[in-house]
Amino acid sequence: MQRSQSQKRAQGQGQVTHSLNDWGVIYPSTHICALKGSRVEILCTYAYPLRKDGRNTTVEETFWFSKQSPFSYVDLRTDPDYSGRVQYHRGNNDCTLRITDLRKSDSAVYKFRFTTNQSGGKYTGLPGVTLSVADPQLQIQVGRSACIQFPTSTELTCHSNDQQADTPSYIWYKNGVKVTEEKRYFHLQTFGRSDRYYCAAKGQKCFRSPAVYAPKPPSVSVSPSAEIVEGSSVTLNCSSDANPAANYTWYKENGNPLSKESQFYFSSIRPSESGEFYCTAENELGRNSKRITIDVKYAPRLPSVSVSPSAEIVEGSSVTLTCSSDANPAANYTWYKENQPLLRGPGGKYHFTSISSKDRGIYYCKAENQYGHINSISLFLHIQYAPRLPSVSVSPSAEIVEGSSVTLSCSSDANPAANNTWYKENQMLLREPGTKYKFTSISSKDRGIYYCKAENRHGHINSISLFLHVQSAPKLPSVSASPSAEIVEGSSVTLSCSSDANPAATYTWYKENELLLQGPGGQYHFTSISSKDRGIYYCKAENQHGHINSISLFLHIQYAPRLPSVSVSPSAEIVEGSSVTLTCSSD
Repeated sequence: MQRSQSQKRAQGQGQVTHSLNDWGVIYPSTHICALKGSRVEILCTYAYPLRKDGRNTTVEETFWFSKQSPFSYVDLRTDPDYSGRVQYHRGNNDCTLRITDLRKSDSAVYKFRFTTNQSGGKYTGLPGVTLSVADPQLQIQVGRSACIQFPTSTELTCHSNDQQADTPSYIWYKNGVKVTEEKRYFHLQTFGRSDRYYCAAKGQKCFRSPAVYAPKPPSVSVSPSAEIVEGSSVTLNCSSDANPAANYTWYKENGNPLSKESQFYFSSIRPSESGEFYCTAENELGRNSKRITIDVKYAPRLPSVSVSPSAEIVEGSSVTLTCSSDANPAANYTWYKENQPLLRGPGGKYHFTSISSKDRGIYYCKAENQYGHINSISLFLHIQYAPRLPSVSVSPSAEIVEGSSVTLSCSSDANPAANNTWYKENQMLLREPGTKYKFTSISSKDRGIYYCKAENRHGHINSISLFLHVQSAPKLPSVSASPSAEIVEGSSVTLSCSSDANPAATYTWYKENELLLQGPGGQYHFTSISSKDRGIYYCKAENQHGHINSISLFLHIQYAPRLPSVSVSPSAEIVEGSSVTLTCSSD
C-alpha cells in the first residue's frame, strides 16, 4: 500500500562522517526525499572513546532534534508536532530515527546529539540530514493492455495529479533500476512476485510515484486468538501489503469460495468447521495465499460403547469394554458398574482378564474434557456360566408320611438356565427344564437317596445327596417259628415277628387273643416248650401311624405218651358170652 511501501531509506549523496578524537556521528545519507503520509527511516550510527583521562565513558542521553535555540535542543519525542510518530532505534551504537505519517511540515534538517559523563563529552552530528516531504503527485494506473501489439500484457500508466503541470517525460524503474524513459505507458508480459515498479518525472527522481507490486504473502489471524470453543463467535482476518490494493477471497480446504472480504465471520462455530482455511490476496499484478488452521474445541458427544467379544460371554474368558466419544481435546473416560467407578483414563477400555459371573450387571462410561461430560447409554453384561452347586430341598420339610404329597426342589445359579435331572440311587427319574419332582402319594418304596444334576451347555454338577425318610404304618408282619421243623416238648423255640414300618414298629405277641409279650424286638422265646404251649399265635405290629396283625401261626408240640388210661366196657359185670371191649388211651 502507499503508506507502508512509500517509506524511504537513505537516498542521498553518499556517506558523511564527522569525528573529533574518536567522537562522531555517521549519516549514510544527508538528503532524503519522502512522500506525505509515508514513513521514513534516517539511518545513523555514532562513536565515542571508551575511556578518557582514565575514566570509562558512559552515554547518558541520546536524542534527535530539528529545532534549537542557542542553548537548548528540542527532543523530537517531546515535540508536540511529532507526538506518537517518532521512534528511536537503540543498541550497538545505532541511532536510527523513524518518523511515520509524514507531513509536509516535517521537511527540515534533523541532527542526532548525545551526551556522556566525560568533561565536554557532548556531541552533535553535523551537518545533519535534510528531509524533504512532498505530496504524491504521480500515480500509476494498472490495467490490461489495449494495445494490439501487446494484447495479453499488463499496462502501467504514469500520470500526474497536478492538472496544471506540463506533461513531463517519465522514467520507469524496476526494483530501483531504470528500465526505460520518456514513456507514459509501460507494458509487462510477466510480473515477478517480488518486483516493484515506479515512475518519476524526468529530473525529479526524488519525488517518484508510489511503487506498484503484487500482493505480499498475506498475514492471516483468527480472533479470538485463544482456544476456539464450539458455539463461540470467530473471525478470520486477512491482510496483505499490495499496490493496487488487494482483493481477498477465503476458501476452506480446496472448497468453494466462502467470502470475498478480508474477514470471514462465524457467528456460532461448529466442530465440523475445523480445518484448514486459506486466504488469497490478488490484484492486477499477481496473487498470494496463506493458510491458517482452525481447531474447534468441544465437549464430548454421546459415547459409543461396545463389548468384545460381541457374541455370548462365557465365564473365564477375556472380555474388553470399549468406550469412544468424539471430543476435542480427546476425552478421558471413566467406566462405572451400577454407579460405582471402576477405571479412569484416556484409553476408554476396561479389561476383564478372566470374567466372572459376579461381573454381571449394568455398565456405562462417562466421557469428559474441560468443556463438559456425558454418560453413555447403559450396557448390560450377560455372563454365561456352568451351573453352580445346586440347592436341594424337600417339601414339606417336617416328617414325611406315606400317602402324603411330597415335592423335591432343585435350583442352581446358571446362565443359561440349567436343565435339572433327578436321580434315585443313580437311576434317572425325571429330566426337564423345571426344578421340581413331585410325589402325589408317596410310598415307603420311595424311601432312599436322591440327588439332582444341573446342566447347561457350559457344564454340569450334581447336588449333595438328600435322604428321603418316608414314615408309614407297619406292613403285614411276617411271622415264623424257629426251629421251623417239628417242635418237640422241652426244646427251645423262638417265635419271630417283623414288619416294614417307619418309625420301627413295636410288636405284641398273642396266644388265642391273650397278650403274651410287648416290645420292640418282635420275638417271643420258649426256653423249654410244653405241650400246653400248643395253640394259635399271632403278633401285632404298631407305630404312631397305625397297627396290623400278622396271620395266625399254629404251634404243634410233639411229646412222649402220658400214662395210659385203660377201661373195660361194659363197666358192669361181665357175663360169659357177652361182648366186652378193652380200651387204652394215652395223650
